[in-house]
Amino acid sequence: MSYRGSGNTGNAGGAYGPGGASSGGGAWRNDGGVPQHAFDPEFEPELFRGVLTRRVFAFLIDLVVLSVPVVFGYVFIAVFGLLTLGLGWMLFWLAWPASVLWAIVYYGASLGGPHSATLGMRVMDLELRTWYGAPGYFVLGAMHAVLFWVSISFLSPLVVLVGLFNGRKRLLHDFVLGTVVINTSVRAAVGQPARTF
Repeated sequence: MSYRGSGNTGNAGGAYGPGGASSGGGAWRNDGGVPQHAFDPEFEPELFRGVLTRRVFAFLIDLVVLSVPVVFGYVFIAVFGLLTLGLGWMLFWLAWPASVLWAIVYYGASLGGPHSATLGMRVMDLELRTWYGAPGYFVLGAMHAVLFWVSISFLSPLVVLVGLFNGRKRLLHDFVLGTVVINTSVRAAVGQPARTF
C-alpha cells in the first residue's frame, strides 16, 4: 500500500512531484502532456474504502461548526434589538448574507489550508485532493462548497447517489471541479522511537 500525500503523486505510469513534472525528466508525459489520475481505486482501493459514509458524518460535523457562530449572531442581534428598542433588529437582514459568506470562507480556508480538509473531514480522516494529487486551495475549497449546495438544490439531494456508481466515490461537484476525497486513515503508521533510558 502506498499513499501519495502532500502533492507528491505517482501511479503506474510514473511519479509526479509537487509541480506536476515527472521525476524522471522535465516533461509531464509523452502522450499529450496530461498526467494520469493520482489515485487509482483498482490499485489502491483502501484510499476509497468508507469514503461516502465518512463524508456524510464529516458533513454533519461541519454543519454544527458552521451553525454555532450563526446561532450566536442571531441571538446577539435579538438581544441588541431589545436593548435598542427594536432598532438593532434591522441587522437581521445582514444575517443571511453573513451566514453564506461565513460558510464560503470556512470551506475555502479549511479545504485550502495545510490539511486540505474541513474540521469534520479531519475528524473522519478525509482529505480533498485534485484528480492529479495536488492539495486543495482557497478558491477550489470555496467552489467545492458552492457547487455542492447548487447541485443538491437544483437536482435534489438524490444527486449524491452518483458516488455509489464510480470507483473513486466522487460526487457530481467533484467531477466538475476535478477533485477526489480520499481516506487518510490508511497512511502507514510511523514507528515510535525506542526509549534510551
